Amino acid sequence: MKLTPLEIEGAALIEIEPIHDERGFFARSFCRQAFADAGLTLNIVQSNLSYNAQKGTLRGMHYQAQPNPDPKLVSCIQGAIFDVVVDIREGSKTFCQWFGIELTADNHKALFVPPGCAHGFITLCDDALVQYQMGETFVPGLARGVRWNDPAFGVEWPLPPSIISDRDATFPDFRDDT
Repeated sequence: MKLTPLEIEGAALIEIEPIHDERGFFARSFCRQAFADAGLTLNIVQSNLSYNAQKGTLRGMHYQAQPNPDPKLVSCIQGAIFDVVVDIREGSKTFCQWFGIELTADNHKALFVPPGCAHGFITLCDDALVQYQMGETFVPGLARGVRWNDPAFGVEWPLPPSIISDRDATFPDFRDDT
């Protein structure tokens, strides 16, 4: 697998390197040592699935507060999403910057979201299934978020959301939340 650092400090794009034969292919999608060698820490403690029935479903921008910020490895195992990471870490060189990428079942790419960053996605098709490999257990009392269209970040979404939860739509502006 290939790990490529991204513009957001500590974030990385993970691309599998499939070995093909008549059955299909085999590829490594996670290796703790390869991540460590790239300076990424992810000790998977939880795995989650997010099924999204309709195109234009937006989930985010979520993060988990201290003392348990949650690193995650996100991939789309059915359909396609536009996945976004926003750096909300005070003191980071990439503070308030964002990065977005299309993750699909066909391109087999994954996004590593470092702890302390907000994360969200919008579905690009019906029936999208997203897998999260989490580096921290979910703690409901530490769940936080910032608004998906907060001007502090200026995320350029590929389409407007058609479905978004009331909670996600009404998160405060980041500057108001800090």
